[in-house]
Amino acid sequence: MELEKPRDGGSGEGCLVGVVRVPVKIVALIVVLPVRVVWDLLVAFGQAVQRHVLGPFSVYVLQPVLRGIGWVLTVLLKLVFVWPWVGLGRYVLRPVYEHLVAPVGRALYAYLLRPLGEALSWIGRGGMRYLLAPLAKGVMWLVWALCMTLFVWPWVGLWRYVLAPVGRGLAWVASVFHRYVLTPVGQGLAVLGSAVYRYLLRPVGVGAYAYVLVPLGQALVWAWHVAGRIVRAVWRGVRLVGWVLVGRPVSQVYRHVLKPVGHVVREVWRTVRATVREVRADVRKVLFGVPGREPARSRARTLGSTTAAGTNAPAPEISLQEQQQG
Repeated sequence: MELEKPRDGGSGEGCLVGVVRVPVKIVALIVVLPVRVVWDLLVAFGQAVQRHVLGPFSVYVLQPVLRGIGWVLTVLLKLVFVWPWVGLGRYVLRPVYEHLVAPVGRALYAYLLRPLGEALSWIGRGGMRYLLAPLAKGVMWLVWALCMTLFVWPWVGLWRYVLAPVGRGLAWVASVFHRYVLTPVGQGLAVLGSAVYRYLLRPVGVGAYAYVLVPLGQALVWAWHVAGRIVRAVWRGVRLVGWVLVGRPVSQVYRHVLKPVGHVVREVWRTVRATVREVRADVRKVLFGVPGREPARSRARTLGSTTAAGTNAPAPEISLQEQQQG
């Protein structure tokens, strides 16, 4: 392990760093470096032993011994767990089965089990045919008769001997009532309605329309036109009265009073505004020695505008040329 060399120019490090670094370097030199050297020597020794001693020993001694031990164990296991059972099955159980069990079984099947099965099968077929089948048929017939008695025959009898005859009787009564009552009554009502419409309602309707509704409509139309003329005449009168009482006095007051007063007020306002501008120009000339300049909007209104200054406005005492020369 290489020791860290001190760096040059360590002016930025404090005394505390130097106090800590020196003991650490001493401990590393005394403890860590010998331990690392010993560890490297042990590693090199182990690699040499593995390469020159254990490797050849494992190849030429250990592997053959292990192969021999494995073969012995395999033979021992086969001798204990495989070969006895193979010999028992091959030389004991197979001959016993072939020469004893198989013949006895075949004879037992041929002379006992097979005849017994055939006898039982015949008994079963006969019992099924002569006992169980009739018994099952009887039970099924009883169940069918019970179901029919409880759920079918009562409703069939009710329909056949009660509802159907009553329905047929009601249908016959309804047909007789329709043929001999409803049809003549309906025909009579139809003839009566036709006669009432032809000889009563239609003449009354035609007469009412011709002699009542038409004159009434004409009267309503004439009344509507007359009411319109009356309303127009009343509206003209109201307008005339309003003009005489309100409109004409107001127009006369506006024309002969308000309008002249407005012109006078406008002229006074223009004169006052022009005077204020002249005074302001004189004050600027006195204070600054130069003629005061009016805003472009004011000049436009006073010199060339027809919206603010009219032709009757009084001219200023000092003209623009005299102001520029001054």
